[in-house]
Amino acid sequence: MNLTAGTLQRLWVRREISPYGWFLGFGPDEGPEVHLPYGEAVGIKPDIDTEIEVFLFHDDKERVTATLRKPLITLGEMAKLTVADFHPNFGFFLEMGIGRQLLLPLKQFPPERKNVWPQTGDELFVVMKQDKEGRMLARLAKIDDFAPHVFRAPTSWLNQSREGWVTDVFRDGVFTLVDGGVLGFGALGYINDASMNHPLRIGQKFNARVTQVREDGRVSLSLRATKEVGRLEDADRILAFLKERPGSAMPYSDQTSADDIQRRFQLSKSAFKRALGKLMKEGLVKQDGNWTRLIKTEEESGE
Repeated sequence: MNLTAGTLQRLWVRREISPYGWFLGFGPDEGPEVHLPYGEAVGIKPDIDTEIEVFLFHDDKERVTATLRKPLITLGEMAKLTVADFHPNFGFFLEMGIGRQLLLPLKQFPPERKNVWPQTGDELFVVMKQDKEGRMLARLAKIDDFAPHVFRAPTSWLNQSREGWVTDVFRDGVFTLVDGGVLGFGALGYINDASMNHPLRIGQKFNARVTQVREDGRVSLSLRATKEVGRLEDADRILAFLKERPGSAMPYSDQTSADDIQRRFQLSKSAFKRALGKLMKEGLVKQDGNWTRLIKTEEESGE
């Protein structure tokens, strides 16, 4: 048996030495000892020659130390932890329930895409591991880590609005864990870029509409409203954009490439064309080659 940081252990209370606290081991006499400081004996005063359950961690002097505080995560387990702090040289510090924080190293995140890094208050699914010195560290959970916990999404979720968290970000979309509520832990999901009306970052909580329940039990989601509602919102956004442009004109039309439209408006080309078609049908805009121009009313022209 080892006194391993990150683990819960049942240890024997061997002795108490004031003003330090208690010293624990795997039995009454033999083997290594670990210190349980007075400040870590939360809720009870341990009796000598009894067994208690403690969590082991490294203190500020790198010594393995015991606490009676209950951690939110243990070695090898996955848990959802809140980002408490950030250090640009080390990474993200996660609240783990014992008055100390768990480091999630910066190298786990793409250095060229800081816009997808978590922010303080975001919630990350992580697994606790150890570094070469046996110190506790976190790593972002992967698909295989979720597998024992997730369930197949029910077909009743189709077109429902569900809450979830971004678990990883790719160039064409984001992987998510959709909250299961009373059904359990949750289901895996994906939101592609064309289904977003704003970028998402790792650890961000969101509310999205389920657009597909796949045969494998995962779901596709969209941050966008239904086509009819979305068409109205997208049209309003394009109209507001035109009004702020010099000459009330923009170098975008239904001939513009899908990539350029996505980059500028965070819209798919089909959604952009639907919104533009609505504005043209209402006589608010017109297309002039590759440009779209606002049709000003007589009142606006007079002003």
